[in-house]
Amino acid sequence: MRQWWGKSPDFELIMLSLSSLGALFFRGGLVRRVVTGYSGDTFPNFTPNPIFAKAYRSGAVEVEHWSFLAFSQRLEAAAKGLPAVTTRSIAGSSMAANPGFELVQTPFGEVGLLSPLTPDVAILHAPVADREGNVAFHPPTLEGVWGALAARRGVIVTVEKVVDDLRPWSHLVRIPAHRVLAVVEATMGAHPGGLYTGALPVDGYGEDYEFWVEARAATRRDDDGYMEWIRHWVLEPATQDEYLDRLGTGHVDVLRAKADPDSWRADQAAYPPDLAAPANAWETAAAWGARHLAERVEALDADAVLAGAGVANLSAWLGVALARERGSAVQLTAEIGLWGYEPVDADPFVLNHRNFPSSTMLSDAQTVLGQLVGGVGTTTLACLGGAQVDRHGNVNSTLIPGGPFLVGSGGGNDVASVCTEAVVVATLTPQRTPPRCGYITSPGRAVRALITDLGIMEKDETGELVLTQVPAGDESIAERIAAAEAACGWDLRVSDLVTELSPPTAYELERLRRWDPRGWFLRG
Repeated sequence: MRQWWGKSPDFELIMLSLSSLGALFFRGGLVRRVVTGYSGDTFPNFTPNPIFAKAYRSGAVEVEHWSFLAFSQRLEAAAKGLPAVTTRSIAGSSMAANPGFELVQTPFGEVGLLSPLTPDVAILHAPVADREGNVAFHPPTLEGVWGALAARRGVIVTVEKVVDDLRPWSHLVRIPAHRVLAVVEATMGAHPGGLYTGALPVDGYGEDYEFWVEARAATRRDDDGYMEWIRHWVLEPATQDEYLDRLGTGHVDVLRAKADPDSWRADQAAYPPDLAAPANAWETAAAWGARHLAERVEALDADAVLAGAGVANLSAWLGVALARERGSAVQLTAEIGLWGYEPVDADPFVLNHRNFPSSTMLSDAQTVLGQLVGGVGTTTLACLGGAQVDRHGNVNSTLIPGGPFLVGSGGGNDVASVCTEAVVVATLTPQRTPPRCGYITSPGRAVRALITDLGIMEKDETGELVLTQVPAGDESIAERIAAAEAACGWDLRVSDLVTELSPPTAYELERLRRWDPRGWFLRG
């Protein structure tokens, strides 16, 4: 940022996820084109960012949207020198119109093909490297190191520490020295992101949620206010030490302490949940979604539930807990590369590093999204969110044609394309439920139900979502059906048999609120 600020280098930025700090590339005039899977804020919740929305809408920055797995697969094709790689993602979505994707008729049937994505130079942070330039990572690694291996010229790596000998950790070396252009020691170089180091010989640290929230807020200020923030944190500190000095020793110590797997207990004590408050709309939807998931886990003898982001994530956590209480061995999995993890209290983020040590397996997006979700011998259910859901279960989280930009696919398209079954959890509003999504991020093939605060809609034999359940209440059932119809953006059909949903139980609300005591997701 400091070297190229305001110089208009016209970079093409290939970056899996542009969170709030990605807006710096735009404000500094560094990019003309972006290839990505997510452009939005992450903390304190997943929301559109006005910097991205304005640049994409005006055409100041060209953007190409992909799903997380397809993005990773395109880099893999480049790294392996392949002309194309097969994929089960993208087909049936609006991203199928992207250059770089084709549905091809072959002797083996219709096959989705992705072209290689080849950056010139890759830049990344890792825990440790040796003096020759071999680089070690600890999973989970999301898109892994495919970008580094795909880069024509090679990779510039910042690390916590350069060591003399990496052979004791050779099983974690993922980039060989000959692909590395430079190694730079930069303590806490992943900040405000966290760094999970496992058994590698450096100290890790947790995500700096407070900094992320501040970075998000800065993008909402007027231009002078945003520039003041940028100067303080980006342009003025000439070295990493100066940057850390501005963070302060005490704050750095707090982030270091978050690397302790039991550090969530301090947050649990600091943020006791309000267990007496009545259930709100998001909590109601999450609880009913969890019940539905638990029933489907039992019916399908499912192996795993993939937790999406936000309230869908909390609903998945609760659904797995309910299913296990009934005797299921179902596991939680996440697109970053987690399998069989146990969520800790007081932190609702699916990427929470304190969930990593409890995982049975740590891998990457290709293992989870490309094999365990939709792979042979694995029955995986998905709990998804979305800005819009239409009558056929198609989900839009990317953009409203002629309207605002949202955030992008993330792993949503990959999951919806191949999972055994999916549910969408959301509050019911006309804006959220158009008759047909103008942009399809995730095709509705696998979506079996839309779970909302005003009722549950399930697909009938025609493939349309039909109202099957409404909340219990004092009003007549006809009035409760009418409330769901009025809040739905399409002409909602009603099942011949509509049953009632009992309110969230004290146990369900307690579990949800202990995971999200600050209401980052549960308050909408």
